[in-house]
Amino acid sequence: MPGSSLQAIQSFEYWPEIGEGTVDTLIMTALSLMFTVLMGLPIGVALFLTSWRQRSERPLIARIQGWTYKTLSLLVNVLRSLPFLILLILLIPASRWLVGTSLGVAGSIPPLVIAAAPFFARLVENLLREVDHGVFEACRALGATTRQTVLWALLPETLTGLLAAITVTAIALIGYSAMSGVIGGGGLGDLAVRYGYQRFNTPVMVTTVAILVVLVQVVQVLGDRLVARLSHRR
Repeated sequence: MPGSSLQAIQSFEYWPEIGEGTVDTLIMTALSLMFTVLMGLPIGVALFLTSWRQRSERPLIARIQGWTYKTLSLLVNVLRSLPFLILLILLIPASRWLVGTSLGVAGSIPPLVIAAAPFFARLVENLLREVDHGVFEACRALGATTRQTVLWALLPETLTGLLAAITVTAIALIGYSAMSGVIGGGGLGDLAVRYGYQRFNTPVMVTTVAILVVLVQVVQVLGDRLVARLSHRR
């Protein structure tokens, strides 16, 4: 039995496609995660700085902050409420305009980022809200600007939480990247749809699902270990 199982694995003809799909999934996840953090982090900081707790004592500035928060919060909530498959279809023209195609790895990155950035922004906002308000007040008393307070006090204070949020976002992006295969997005999801679903090839479907599960587990373990290591150092 072990010999026959090993022979079946070795004779599996779709290993090259699965290998290529795995690499494409990793590329999509890594690039999308990078752009998600670059977009979501400032949005999350802006949501925190314009929230009611951080409002200025000047009525005009406080009113501007209030409208800014409502606008950003509405945009984040709308994007988060859209199912990813619908968002994929809606953003096909935008993907073509941004990267020249809506297919493959490149075409999947814009919708992945737009879907994950609002999610990550909310995580950042919630992390900053958990920081002791005394830290913010102490920085103000020392004459620090808002930018200095965010960069040198608030973000370092939430570093371990940010790493945990990045880990959660990376796992979500792996799932999103698999769903992008429905519209030819490339990666393991595209392989599962074209070879597994459309051709009724159960071994391909099972193999792609197993690899996705392994990728999620690896990302979670690495993220947890990094968070634990930084927590012990602090």
